[in-house]
Amino acid sequence: MKTTHKILFQDARELKEIASESVDLVVTSPPYPMIEMWDEMFSNQNPRIQDALAGGDGKSAHALMHEILDSVWDEVFRVLKNDRFACINIGDATRKVRNDFCLYSNHARVLTYLLNIGFSALPDILWRKQANTPNKFMGSGMLPAGAYVTLEHEYILIVRKGSKREFKTEKEKQNRRESALFWEERNIWYSDVWTDIKGTEQKLSNAISRSRSAAFPFDLAYRLINMYAVKSDTILDPFLGTGTTVAAAMTSGRNSIGVEIDKSFQHILCPIAHGIIDFSNDYLHDRLLRHVAFAKTRTEKSGPLKYRNKHYGFPVVTSQEQFILLNGLKEVRDCGDNIFEVMYTAEPQDLNFQQPSASIAGKKVKSYNRPIQPSMLDV
Repeated sequence: MKTTHKILFQDARELKEIASESVDLVVTSPPYPMIEMWDEMFSNQNPRIQDALAGGDGKSAHALMHEILDSVWDEVFRVLKNDRFACINIGDATRKVRNDFCLYSNHARVLTYLLNIGFSALPDILWRKQANTPNKFMGSGMLPAGAYVTLEHEYILIVRKGSKREFKTEKEKQNRRESALFWEERNIWYSDVWTDIKGTEQKLSNAISRSRSAAFPFDLAYRLINMYAVKSDTILDPFLGTGTTVAAAMTSGRNSIGVEIDKSFQHILCPIAHGIIDFSNDYLHDRLLRHVAFAKTRTEKSGPLKYRNKHYGFPVVTSQEQFILLNGLKEVRDCGDNIFEVMYTAEPQDLNFQQPSASIAGKKVKSYNRPIQPSMLDV
């Protein structure tokens, strides 16, 4: 098994390098209009935005920022295959422009445009990112009509191009079975409110033009990729940033294309390939052990589970989990021109977890230096 990962340093508003209807899933988080850290980037692409902000016209600035994003959504629709999904993490913004404090509803504006160009909306996910500071409330505190509800959530918009995806050949069906989720994962991942994933803020070096990144957590990208794509699918992130989506695609056994307008991010993106083997294998090992812990607890409480996974031998709740196979990473090849190939193990007993040498996307990794055997996971 092999996947290919390509990083394009260019403006995502015109993706000539990507063929129409060649992408299976889009997972991305664009710059949020009316969040101050993105003002300069938006204004560089349209100076009228800076004029609107300086003139105290927040509504016009908000509209102009979204016009820039609209061109990217047009390209997303073009390159996405029929019957495929786009998952867009977007947050609203609260901001005071001159004396006018209000909320700018980015998620509603993006969703409206997506529907207008032909996408169908599916139930979205509310990602709740709690602020733990005691002074998190905005406004005059205890006095009525002067305080504002704290904005502690973002949206993950789920849209589809076309109708339901079908898996027709036996090969496609087998690949889908191997790409399945564990029962307990399904129950959490397909909830419409996510509270178990914390936000990530990454400090960047002086070589990076932006002082900080609004990168979403690795868990969020990995979860969405496994929910809405199967192994060997191609994942696109038109706002790649620090490369979380590419790292999650590598870990998941999916191909990926990342687009980033800021070339200074190359110093962060390219080293990902050098640490991904250890990080990914550790992450996959943890995923298996979480299931084993769940199976033990459920067995002790309710009795033996009815089915067993064919590859690992451990108990599973449903027949659809019998063929789940997590392919460990074996080798990463730098093919030049910001293209990387990842080679995978084919059998569970070949998964070998070496001492990790790096962390990816801000996640601290543990140490596993022993091969994983089906007997180790038996409950």
